[in-house]
Amino acid sequence: MSDLPEPFKIKMVERIKLHPREKREALIRQAGYNVFMLKAEDVFIDLLTDSGTSAMSDEQWAGMMATTQAYAGSESYYSLEKAMKDIFGFKYFIPVHQGRAAENILFSTMLFPGSYVPNNMHFDTTEANVLRNKGIPVNLVVEEAYDTQKILPFKGNMDVSKLEAFIKEKTPEKIPLIMVTITNNSAGGQPVSMQNIREVSEIAQKYGIPFFIDACRFAENCFFIKQREEGYQNKSVKEIAREIFSYADGCTFSGKKEALTNIGGMLCTNIEELYEKFKNLAITIEGFITYGGLACRELEAMAIGLYEAIDEEYQAYRHRQIEYLAKLLRDEGVPIVEPPGGHAVYIDAKRFLPHIPPEEFPGQALVVQLYIEAGVRAVEIGSSCFGKVDEKTGKFVPARMELVRLSIPRRTYTDNHLRYVAKSLIKLYKEREQIRGLRRVYAPRLLGHFTAKFEPIN
Repeated sequence: MSDLPEPFKIKMVERIKLHPREKREALIRQAGYNVFMLKAEDVFIDLLTDSGTSAMSDEQWAGMMATTQAYAGSESYYSLEKAMKDIFGFKYFIPVHQGRAAENILFSTMLFPGSYVPNNMHFDTTEANVLRNKGIPVNLVVEEAYDTQKILPFKGNMDVSKLEAFIKEKTPEKIPLIMVTITNNSAGGQPVSMQNIREVSEIAQKYGIPFFIDACRFAENCFFIKQREEGYQNKSVKEIAREIFSYADGCTFSGKKEALTNIGGMLCTNIEELYEKFKNLAITIEGFITYGGLACRELEAMAIGLYEAIDEEYQAYRHRQIEYLAKLLRDEGVPIVEPPGGHAVYIDAKRFLPHIPPEEFPGQALVVQLYIEAGVRAVEIGSSCFGKVDEKTGKFVPARMELVRLSIPRRTYTDNHLRYVAKSLIKLYKEREQIRGLRRVYAPRLLGHFTAKFEPIN
């Protein structure tokens, strides 16, 4: 039933405070018009990310308190190993402090200068880790993903025809691995179908290329498959997950999303030779393989959280909450990415602010105005995040989409919070012609949007 309440009750609260508008204007100006640089205490409702912002359960806290801290061989390592093998099914795994650490180990081990990494769509840290290791990230998502109004059940899919043509053009020797990101964060949190994952796996096997999954939101993707893909309605989320990962040679995983923890991640594989290489590098840069740079209590929280994430009552609540915010905005004409994804509602900033050109960062301009208007922190997924400067011409090349992501932390905000967010965005939409663009005055080459600085264009 769509009107069921949350499948939990609240046992502890954290106070949040809304500063006066004048103070918010001063704070965002001091932050260089970059919401990443704001203090959390200066944010009223924080939708910057769903990563590391979940509310943990009583069972997770109890498990953490009962765990013995040890450099090697803590029981929490074996709890996480058991959960990983039960849900993911891989032979080998290494705990790490978060998903980008798994990416670092993976790409540092497998890439070489000039190698290519095809993906449906790389997200920011994945792309940066490929580039840092002198690889070339390639996005081969289906073309429909770029149409924010197109309604398709699996807009996150890899275009398998493009993938095979790309392999033939570049040769398998120049492609050390293929990746698929579930759900597809850069395209609006869009899911990937089981059929598509199977087809990518078949192509990878045909050309002898290892296939890895970026699995940080795997359970939400599984729930979409259960809802939308023929033949899966009567399968459990865990059964769907086991099938997904059976097609892969390994995965990277951020426990900060769907292990419902504040820190942690995993790098998994079935390939023993790769595992040995991963293990040696992990010991050097993360910590011993049974703690992975984490306090052992965090491993226990991940082990418990993985089972909570595949609980279907929880997933139904999670998807309901995303759709609720989407409907509030949609009903008032606010342009969003359709259909809504699994972890966030994405505003189409290009359609919201058509008078602001990409080089003036419409998504970032909207993010700044949302904070000034309501104390709400969102994040730009557009030309600040993915725009490039052509090294030959020096010309700025904007991203194909200009999005603003409203990430919903798990088990954290109520519908009242979301109504406030929607009301604030609707007000901004009605006054959208008053919003002006921004000039970027500073940004590093890799992941520049995290620390970039902007100025308003008068």
